[in-house]
Amino acid sequence: MAQMKETKNGTRTGRFSKSPSAGPDPLVLDIDDFKGDFSFDALFGNLVNELLPSYLEEETDTSEGNGALDVMSNGHLRTSETAKAAQALSNPSFPEVDALLSLFKNSCMQLTDLRKQIDQKLYNDKKEVSAQDSRHRKTLSELEKGVDGLFDSFARLDSRISSVGQTAAKIGDHLQSADSQRETASQTIDLIKYMMEFNSSPGDLMELSPLFSDDSRVAEAASIAQKLRSFAEEDIGRQGIASSVTGNATASRGLEVAVANLQEYCNELENRLLARFDAASQKRELSTMAECAKILSQFNRGNSAMQHYVGLRPMFDLEVMNEDARLVLGDPGSQPSPSNVARGLSSLYKEITDTVRKEAATITAVFPSPNDVMLILVQRVLEDRIPKLLEKLLVKPSLLNPPRMEEGGLISYLRLLAVAYEKTRDLARELRGVGCGDLDVEGLTESLFLPHKDIYIEYEQASLRQMYKSKMEELRAESQQSSESTGTIGRSKGASISSSQQQISVTVVTEFVRWNEEAISRCTLFSSQPATLAANVRAVFTCLLDQVSLYITEGLERARDSLTEAAALRERFVIGTSVSRRVAAAAASAAEAAAAAGESSFRSFMVAVQRCGSSVAIVQQYFANTISRLLLPVDGAHAASCEEMATAMSSAEGAAYKGLQQCIETVMAEVERLLSAEQKATDYCSPDDGIAPDHRPTNACTRVVAYLSRVLESAFTALEGLNKQAFLTELGNRLNKGLLNHWQKFTFNPSGGLRLKRDITEYGEFVRSFNAPTVDEKFELLGIMANVFIVAPESLSTLFEGTPSIRKDAQRFIQLRDDYKSAKLAARLASLWSSS
Repeated sequence: MAQMKETKNGTRTGRFSKSPSAGPDPLVLDIDDFKGDFSFDALFGNLVNELLPSYLEEETDTSEGNGALDVMSNGHLRTSETAKAAQALSNPSFPEVDALLSLFKNSCMQLTDLRKQIDQKLYNDKKEVSAQDSRHRKTLSELEKGVDGLFDSFARLDSRISSVGQTAAKIGDHLQSADSQRETASQTIDLIKYMMEFNSSPGDLMELSPLFSDDSRVAEAASIAQKLRSFAEEDIGRQGIASSVTGNATASRGLEVAVANLQEYCNELENRLLARFDAASQKRELSTMAECAKILSQFNRGNSAMQHYVGLRPMFDLEVMNEDARLVLGDPGSQPSPSNVARGLSSLYKEITDTVRKEAATITAVFPSPNDVMLILVQRVLEDRIPKLLEKLLVKPSLLNPPRMEEGGLISYLRLLAVAYEKTRDLARELRGVGCGDLDVEGLTESLFLPHKDIYIEYEQASLRQMYKSKMEELRAESQQSSESTGTIGRSKGASISSSQQQISVTVVTEFVRWNEEAISRCTLFSSQPATLAANVRAVFTCLLDQVSLYITEGLERARDSLTEAAALRERFVIGTSVSRRVAAAAASAAEAAAAAGESSFRSFMVAVQRCGSSVAIVQQYFANTISRLLLPVDGAHAASCEEMATAMSSAEGAAYKGLQQCIETVMAEVERLLSAEQKATDYCSPDDGIAPDHRPTNACTRVVAYLSRVLESAFTALEGLNKQAFLTELGNRLNKGLLNHWQKFTFNPSGGLRLKRDITEYGEFVRSFNAPTVDEKFELLGIMANVFIVAPESLSTLFEGTPSIRKDAQRFIQLRDDYKSAKLAARLASLWSSS
């Protein structure tokens, strides 16, 4: 046997025993050497390790000697080293090869013998395994037959057990039914006995069984009494039906006595239980209260006990409800403010919610049906305590004789209504969260306010009208006070007519919008349906349109009155030509004052127009931002409101249009006065005295342009867009026509024609600021026509070759030439016009 050992690298090696008959040191191999962790490397290593070490040492020495050879640079060895190499080549390189061959041959023979031994052993093992497998298969077949037999036995046993179980279940059902029948029969006997006791004599409850007087068996007595009463009432009902069918009116009296006695007993028992329940409630003995409540639930489903419990709650005492009014309304006789009422309601409703929450804990612990009790409790709160408070808080005022604004007006009632509705609705949500069974708290809350909500919109409209009326009275009083404080100047002395007039205020219009916005918020609060909301919003917004339209229209009319009065002043101081110089001077001074009044009225009207436009813009923005989104969900509501807004503003537009026409009349009247007063005949027909012609605008032109620049500054600021364009275009056309008429009064020589052309240029430069192309074109044509005074008579025919449209006006201008008669221009022009 070989003894295995571990090498340095962990591989197992073995040293095999040597056989003396196998030559020098032969190895003996065994089958066990090839078991376990066998390694061929270890096997062959053990075969040659004893022969190879001497060879390995010699090889090592030889390699060291050869490594010592020093090769020259030309590739030849040194003489001494060459001799040593030749000696080494003459010795054999592997002298142990014969021993190894002998060893290998011996090992191969042993391995062949071992293989034969293993093959024989494998053959024997296979034969034995085959025999064992045959026996095993036979045993398994026998076992399978036995298991099948067992399964059949178990199936027969299970069927038998099932049959026995069904029989036992039937027997048990019969026994249970028999026991139930026996129990029912026993209870029926007892009930019949008790029924006979109650049916013995009317009003006699003294001979009853001890069960009905034993306080420890109250629950059992109540249950039996309810059963007896139910049965007796059904029996009486059946007898009544039978009597009506057979027509027998003399049927037996039946159980009427029992019913009467049972009713009396149940009432007495219920009262006893309620008294016990009240005593336990005073002591906060929840277990006793729960026991009584459970028993009382058999009487009318416990409704009397629940009503009794809720009715005795301190939160429904009269003193408590009177204190509610003092908390919310304040001291008697004082006017409650919405903010104070809101704080009072918040405090009161929080107290009510906390109380109901505490009661809910007690109710849950005491009553078998707490949801029913909570329904009664919350219903009592919303039908008793809250209505009594609202009755004192919301006193509906009369629309025919509303309270004055000093007393709060209708708006005070509406604000209190909104606060009360919102806070009460919040209370309903809180009570719903605490628990109220199936009670419709939202619907019940809405019913509290139905008397107010049904005609709410009428109060809202009346309130807006009342506030508008009050505001107008306030503004008139302020205006009157301002007039009295500043004093008045006689109009004959030219005082500003508009100084005492009340101007349109954007602040006032903003206040109208704020009122309307508050009213719209209440519409949103009170109107749950989109159609109702849209109708209410339209009604409230129409009030705003009426208010703004009336306010700005009246403001524009007052401004127009100033323009009318200024025009009357101008007419008053128009004088003839045959007056004294003193009278003429006084009239001129008065005319100056009237002109100042007209200019002031013009500015006041332009301010009114500007504020009117701002007011309309505020209303339009309010409509776009607030009203539109409330009307859009309803078909046609938005379009109808837009049409109403346009109709409401049409009256203001009409007043503004008339006023602007008056402004143009005022401006043109002053222009004509300035031209009449300042224009001299020598301006356009100066004597030929050798002085160089004056190329400056005339004094009348300068005054008119200065006046127009000054007075129209407010128009440029107040008017916008198409309104501004239309106004300035109309004024430019009127100015053009007025100048034409004015110049018809004068005679022109060539130097005067140059002066006129200078005036026309001045006027044209001013009206160019109007940005009105048609007006610019007319003044350009005026400049062309002025040339008729400058050119020689023979050149007149060439002036209008490119502009035949002004020929008619040019004919009138030519007649104003100073040489019209001397140059016989009439005949010349007549032939010229006829030929052309």
